[in-house]
Amino acid sequence: MRHRRANFALALAGALFFALCASLPGALQAQEWVFRGSTSGPTVGAYLDEVGPDASLVEHGALMIDGKRVNCGKRPTVLNPNFDSWGGAFPGFLILNTKKISGLSTQVKLYIYSHECGHQFEGADEIKADLFAIRRGVKWDWLDAQGMEDICAFISQLKGDSVHPPGPKRCDIMRKHYQALIEKESRPATARSSTTTRAQTLGPAR
Repeated sequence: MRHRRANFALALAGALFFALCASLPGALQAQEWVFRGSTSGPTVGAYLDEVGPDASLVEHGALMIDGKRVNCGKRPTVLNPNFDSWGGAFPGFLILNTKKISGLSTQVKLYIYSHECGHQFEGADEIKADLFAIRRGVKWDWLDAQGMEDICAFISQLKGDSVHPPGPKRCDIMRKHYQALIEKESRPATARSSTTTRAQTLGPAR
């Protein structure tokens, strides 16, 4: 049993963990484990058996974050107050640490959830998962300029590692992506439809 737990702990060492704040010296650091050259991982049932009774499963479509319903396709979410990061992702399910995210703003919570969801679609790349979250926030109308600043304030405290770019760099990339999305949405309809194909006619206009 001890050997099994040791092996599982090794697997979890790769679970998603935003690089910890530089102001927390000596704190445990973990790498994100998600699709690192493999789509294998624990099933949601095996994970729940391993982490114990403090964790609970929320089926897809049933998760609410501050009263807002969220989903990641048909993937369920495990609420684990003992998880070593704000959130994580194994192939086929997401993890949220309810204790760690409790003091965060709603938009930061939604960003964390959406970042984890992004890994299910974008793979291991951290920046792609970040941008997935920003696109989802704009498309689903939960992300505004203040929320973008809240996300940046959160992520900019985090230092990078071999997997995660430094927080300030991630903030800069996300902010630019957000601004580009907003500018695209705010362009006049005539500008967006300027390349509309003209109707075919029998002959030239007179």
